[in-house]
Amino acid sequence: VYSHGELLPAHSYPELHKHAHFKGHFGGAWYQQKQEFNKFPGSILMTSNCVLAPWTTYSKNLFTTGAVGVSGVQHVEHKDFSKVVARALELPGFTGEDVARFPALAPLTVGYGHDTVVGVAGSVIDAVKAGKLEHIFLVGGCDGSEPQRAYYTDLAKMLPNETITLTLGCAKFRLLDQEWGTVADTGLPRLMDMGQCNDAYSAVVVAQALVKALDLKDMNELPLSLDISWFEQKAVAVLLSLLHLGVKNIRLGPRLPAFLTPEALQVLVDNFQLKPAGITRKEFSPAEDLKQMMQNK
Repeated sequence: VYSHGELLPAHSYPELHKHAHFKGHFGGAWYQQKQEFNKFPGSILMTSNCVLAPWTTYSKNLFTTGAVGVSGVQHVEHKDFSKVVARALELPGFTGEDVARFPALAPLTVGYGHDTVVGVAGSVIDAVKAGKLEHIFLVGGCDGSEPQRAYYTDLAKMLPNETITLTLGCAKFRLLDQEWGTVADTGLPRLMDMGQCNDAYSAVVVAQALVKALDLKDMNELPLSLDISWFEQKAVAVLLSLLHLGVKNIRLGPRLPAFLTPEALQVLVDNFQLKPAGITRKEFSPAEDLKQMMQNK
């Protein structure tokens, strides 16, 4: 059994992790699923609304469950997964040649929910006070097929070793194909995967815990920058929650919300310093954005 997409954090769930045949993770973000599922030699169970209408080459291998449904695709009711298992047994599974065609990414540790990260808040605070940890970034959100989203990969490769990056959502796949290591002399991992899009809540809980521990006025006084890969749907709720908390200097890419009128957008720019990530401005680049974020701008 393999996870796909935003089920990557499932490898930290005790009730799943205890099963020896839960082998690993296959593939990347949702928009790549047609190419990836076409190469997957087993049955596929979709549990989220990120499912796309399948190609005929793998449609018989695809199943949905819960609130998810696609025309022409078998739907599993009442947690009876016998058809999913039967189809998997009919298919060939991975061969040695298949494995060679899918090179593994760098190892990734998951499970950095807010309880875990807040549990080491003391180490984070000590590292900040000692000058060993200069800045914290939240780089995550929704991924998409636009080529401009390579900005997030480019930015990740530029981040100094004295920084920590929190990530969540399927935008995390823009960051995984590199070695991150730890912040020197602290043992703190430089990349912490906090989970799915909805786990933006965890990032806020961690930030608020650091505000309290450092005796600051609000999140804007933290050495923290949010550079978020934007899409629509639930990302709107996440953005509104951050604005409600008064968070400023949020960067969004590859563009600012299209549903806002120019007047409404100007209010957000004036009051919250909401800004587009450098991918949409010719005079800016990831390097220029990084320079500003290191100054809390």
